[in-house]
Amino acid sequence: MNYLTLTPPPELARFVRLFWILEADVKSEEPYIHRVMADGCAEMIFHYQTPFDEIFSDNKVETSFHSGVHGQSQHFRRFVVNQSFGIFGVYLYPYAIPLLFSIPSDELSNEMPDLPTLLGNEGRILEEKMMLAKNNDERIRIVSDFLKKRIAKNYCEEPAVFSTISYIIQSKGMTNVKELAEQSFLSTRQFERKFKTFSGFSPKLYTRIVRFQSALAMYGDSENSLTEIAYLCGYYDQSHFIHDFKEFSGQHPRFFFSGKAEGNEYRNA
Repeated sequence: MNYLTLTPPPELARFVRLFWILEADVKSEEPYIHRVMADGCAEMIFHYQTPFDEIFSDNKVETSFHSGVHGQSQHFRRFVVNQSFGIFGVYLYPYAIPLLFSIPSDELSNEMPDLPTLLGNEGRILEEKMMLAKNNDERIRIVSDFLKKRIAKNYCEEPAVFSTISYIIQSKGMTNVKELAEQSFLSTRQFERKFKTFSGFSPKLYTRIVRFQSALAMYGDSENSLTEIAYLCGYYDQSHFIHDFKEFSGQHPRFFFSGKAEGNEYRNA
């Protein structure tokens, strides 16, 4: 399995956290199950080989899109594939959603629409270009050109809440929501409404999701116990940490950090 992350061009870095590529050779008798965790950022996804099938809670399986957007989410999802696959991802700050798709960020929360649904013929053309690209270097050029044009077309003066969302992500969710509202010179209600429009969630829920993501990032750090990880990620106690982790991943943190959890193969690559 090959997992690679790439830095976006400087002119896109304000809106794109990174590009990522995941490729693997999979045998039909040994299907790969991929688990997507809750995340405060959104992703554009391009399956340039085999599309995944999504596994629902009742074990019903449905084929997912070839290209689409995985909006910022408070839930986990499970996917399965039994053939070799290749995925190109664009990891977006949530406030990029209005600039790229002309809709508030919260309209994509917990949603996974395909690109043609979001962008019509423009989405179909982009999907085709990404599928037919000779390699991932070409995919980077194609999607970067698309992003630059969409952002330039829809760009307006950045609301202060953009910086607030970015700060919460950079500080790994260890922030005081009340203080952030005061710094924005907005009433708490105004701040929460504007924040949700551009992040997809309330400030309280968003900081919980970001804090959970900071815990995921400690995967592979065998030197810290669960209690130490909880403390380093800003949780008041281990039980609070376990509760959030199970809610946002569907797994107990002890099992996740054991390295044996479902869908962790790319983290070990």
